[in-house]
Amino acid sequence: MLKQVPIDDLQPGMYVNQVLEQTGSLKMRSKGIVKTQAIIDSLNSKGILVVEVDLAKSKLPKAEKAPVKPETASEKPTVKPVGRDSINEANDLYDSALSIQSRFLKSLKNGGAKDLSPVESLSQSLIESVFDNKDALSCLTMIKDTDHYLLEHSINCSVLSGIFCEFLGFDRDTIEQVSLGALLMDIGMSSLPEDIRNNTEQFSQNDWDVMKTHVEIGADLVAQCGDISDLSLRIIEQHHERVDGSGYPKGLVGDEISEFARIAAIVDAYDAMTSNRPHKNSITPTQALKRLTATENLDQELVKQFIQCIGVHPVGSLVRLKSGKLGIVSKLNPKDPVSPHVMTFYSVTSQHFNEVKRVDLSLYDDEIVSGVRPEEFSLNLPKFFKDVFVNQMPL
Repeated sequence: MLKQVPIDDLQPGMYVNQVLEQTGSLKMRSKGIVKTQAIIDSLNSKGILVVEVDLAKSKLPKAEKAPVKPETASEKPTVKPVGRDSINEANDLYDSALSIQSRFLKSLKNGGAKDLSPVESLSQSLIESVFDNKDALSCLTMIKDTDHYLLEHSINCSVLSGIFCEFLGFDRDTIEQVSLGALLMDIGMSSLPEDIRNNTEQFSQNDWDVMKTHVEIGADLVAQCGDISDLSLRIIEQHHERVDGSGYPKGLVGDEISEFARIAAIVDAYDAMTSNRPHKNSITPTQALKRLTATENLDQELVKQFIQCIGVHPVGSLVRLKSGKLGIVSKLNPKDPVSPHVMTFYSVTSQHFNEVKRVDLSLYDDEIVSGVRPEEFSLNLPKFFKDVFVNQMPL
């Protein structure tokens, strides 16, 4: 059912189809659920007066629900178990994020992007989901599609940075600024020649010099788009700096590098290592975490905390069990880090798919033998995840 809703009556959870009245000329870049009050405030400030809301697609709290108690700094939000509904919600948000980021990058390349509000709203929505159900969103950061690497990498880094900063205890506003910086830190890559971006050989010195310019290009592009916090901008400018001075573009050392840029550097390296790229195949999350601990030019104190945050076997990891089954890690077990909850779906012994089952390894005589790459079992993980896994997942 469609309804005309004045901007002052718009609520988080409403599904907006289009703008009906406004004082300006803002174009809705995508339909979807309004995730936060901040997005509504942003629309209001841009002169939006009335929008069309699809009540059938909206997800509003039921009237009989008790008021939600405000969250205090010492309290953590309740995390929902990863089920079909939460995964579907996260999946819809992730697909929307890919679309918004794609349009923004194309607009940048064409010289048309002068407004950061679409990606600011996207960053806020991602962080809203991180606070609401981080396990579901974490899972999606591991379902890689090589054809969309640049887009997925920016979104994954935004999500992982938000999760890590929430773990470290930063306030909501800071987390949103970090998430936005991570989302934008590689936008300069879109302006580089395609043969540089997709190079599969060793870089010549000249090509490497061109590659490194993406940092300053990205910072300049963002500066042209309007207001952005110094915190977010530092992440874009410094995410390739390294604590020993070996990074670029300025060769900063130690605390000369923003703490949030050092966080972004870890997340950037981790997601890159666990993704198939034109010049390098992925490694498993567990292997990537070991490699991070061996990378001395990263902030090793933060690396240790990152591993505590995402776990020895991160949510979304594809793992092989002693019983001969493959599964996807769906929930961490803080009391027993090596025994997370796993959604099993495939028998290595019989080489066929099974019904998806949720297994708490701490309660079963089974254990993770190793992390595996989807290619080892000829799995098209993105297609399988969306077509089969979600549909068979318990509610």
